[in-house]
Amino acid sequence: MNIILIGPPGAGKGTQAKRMIDRLGVPQISTGDMFRAAVKECTAMGLKAKECMDKGALVPDEVVCGMVDERFAKPDCAKGFILDGFPRTLDQAKSLDEILTKMGTKLDHVVVIEVPDDYLVERLTGRRTCKGCNYMHHVKFDPPKKNGVCDKCGAELYQRDDDQEATIRQRLKTYHDQTSPLIEYYGKQSIVRKIDGTKSMEDVQKSITKAIGA
Repeated sequence: MNIILIGPPGAGKGTQAKRMIDRLGVPQISTGDMFRAAVKECTAMGLKAKECMDKGALVPDEVVCGMVDERFAKPDCAKGFILDGFPRTLDQAKSLDEILTKMGTKLDHVVVIEVPDDYLVERLTGRRTCKGCNYMHHVKFDPPKKNGVCDKCGAELYQRDDDQEATIRQRLKTYHDQTSPLIEYYGKQSIVRKIDGTKSMEDVQKSITKAIGA
């Protein structure tokens, strides 16, 4: 089963992807993991990506798509994949279609986890990370017993820079700018499955399982 998982930052994509991996027996492929693996293995596309990153430049679409093509060739993708973080643009989506056509396969589902912006801002700005063990508390949903102190190891809790509201709002804007065209593009193929991401993790998982017929 070939799936794209889409959702704004903080929507729980990573959590749901891990649950889908166990159920479907296919790998989760994220651009970050893909980049690190390709660079480590010194693949042709990995070396091109490293050259761009070393210069502080964005990795061009043709390199990113080439790395996806390389990744699909690995044995663990024989039964399918869950793409997380790719494609991000219409051009990448069209390139992905070409790669899959060449492979003689196609996308089965594009799962979109929908969560309102204000809900996400509350969820993300409330996170407090432990400086010692990296455990994450939440001021509302999982507050520490002692303010500013981790329940797990007793170290200091802090708010990460990427959990600041201004940063989150900008990330959400970028997500909406990039993703709305993708949802419309895949909607025309009748493979978009929209999921309410405000529910519990278990209920979101059940909704995804039902939507993809797994």
